[in-house]
Amino acid sequence: MEPPWEDSVGVATVYPVVHPDVALDVALVERHRCGDLQAFDEVYERFGEMVYNLALRLAANREEAADLTQEIFLRIYRHLGGFGGRSTLKTWVFRIAINHCRDRLSRHYPALQSIDDDSQEGGVSIADPGRGPEDLAVAADEGRRVAEGLSRVPPVFREAVVLRDLEGLSYEEIAEVLGVRVGTVRSRIARGREQLRILLEKGL
Repeated sequence: MEPPWEDSVGVATVYPVVHPDVALDVALVERHRCGDLQAFDEVYERFGEMVYNLALRLAANREEAADLTQEIFLRIYRHLGGFGGRSTLKTWVFRIAINHCRDRLSRHYPALQSIDDDSQEGGVSIADPGRGPEDLAVAADEGRRVAEGLSRVPPVFREAVVLRDLEGLSYEEIAEVLGVRVGTVRSRIARGREQLRILLEKGL
């Protein structure tokens, strides 16, 4: 680690380190501000699948998840110019996604098609060419059971589990997305995982 620079009177001056991802994010947003239409396309390419998967796990319904994803990216488009680089674009996008899902899913919606039905185009593929038919059937059944179990875990815990175990965010990133402390994130994940384990052991 290089030492901080010293000024003429020998006082160390520590300059803030800008994460390279944030610098790239800010440059991308600046292109958007300048009217570069491709910039938003790049944002969608980077985060579209992740946002859809998040919405799918929170809504437990493919059609609802697709609608949520469209609405989320409309919000992102409208507010992208306001991104200031205080966090990564990834956590900023997930924060918008989580807040929108909370707003929409707190209302009553009629039951639509369950995520357990993989016959629909765009279903989550878990196929592994190295596995035989029996192994694939077992894996598919396990995936459906986990998805069904997650849908029964209270949303406050489900959000944390999905962001950590399915989206792969760090505890610090999740804390920023949810607006809570890291300790709270750890507690919610632990409680969510425990509730999911109990549901799976009971056969849902």
